[in-house]
Amino acid sequence: MTATPAIIKLLNGCVDLHCHSGPNPFPRRIDHAEAGKDGERLGMRGVLVKSHHHNTVMDLLSMKDRLATISTPVFGGITLNSMVGGINPQAVAMSLRMGGRAVWFPTFSAGRHIDCHPEGVGFPTASVEVPSSRVDVHQANGELIPQVHEVLDLVKETGAMVTGGHMETESITQLFAAAKDKGITRMLLNHPDYVIGADEAKCRELVGYGAFIEHETGFYDPEGTKKWDPKVLLDWIGKIGPEHTVIASDLGQRDRPLPVDSYIRVATALLDLGLDERSLRQIFCDNPAFLLGLEDRR
Repeated sequence: MTATPAIIKLLNGCVDLHCHSGPNPFPRRIDHAEAGKDGERLGMRGVLVKSHHHNTVMDLLSMKDRLATISTPVFGGITLNSMVGGINPQAVAMSLRMGGRAVWFPTFSAGRHIDCHPEGVGFPTASVEVPSSRVDVHQANGELIPQVHEVLDLVKETGAMVTGGHMETESITQLFAAAKDKGITRMLLNHPDYVIGADEAKCRELVGYGAFIEHETGFYDPEGTKKWDPKVLLDWIGKIGPEHTVIASDLGQRDRPLPVDSYIRVATALLDLGLDERSLRQIFCDNPAFLLGLEDRR
């Protein structure tokens, strides 16, 4: 879409922490290199590409010749679903030590996700059959399993970001409490009002551990998946504060908007609703740059 020079200037240097480009078992509109190329339109400082199924760092290493010609850097990470062995510190060590910037705790394999989307209802159909099973993070006594702490130690070692995935809120609370105890400062809660079911009070509690709250343009874009009213997003920003809020796309899928087009539409809507320019840059640019490790402090 065509954007005004003013919105391009405001979004220059933004970061997308939630891009679903390919390769992937789910059909994708763009691959990782094309996601970086799309980001060039806004001078993006970084795009973090996510797969529910595999370690995207290896994808990027295999695309290094293509990525070398693109000015927007693309980063990867690993999601701890059953496809990578669940809470698997060895898989995490490989991903992070080879350049990964993020560890997403279980999404598709989380009990909360399975309860919300039995048999994959509400998601695209994969191009191949992908076996999946539930992954738990708890011991019988309710404490976190030792592997969770091993993963968090690796996150601390590398300065990476950790997210609660699609787990239920109390599990995310336990995870972020343990992360804070280890001195981890890059924590993110994805889409509180989709699957997760985190209300304002829970989000405030998680912010107390140092977490940021992420909202997706793909949900608030009039051409996106949910078409939610941007006034709801503005209300979230007001309640939690721009200093604790992150905007990402959650896009890249086939038949959905390009991430940059969605950024432009949603940012424009927020400005039209009265969000100030400083707050806009904080949630689109500054906070995600810190979480991706592009800045040492917010």
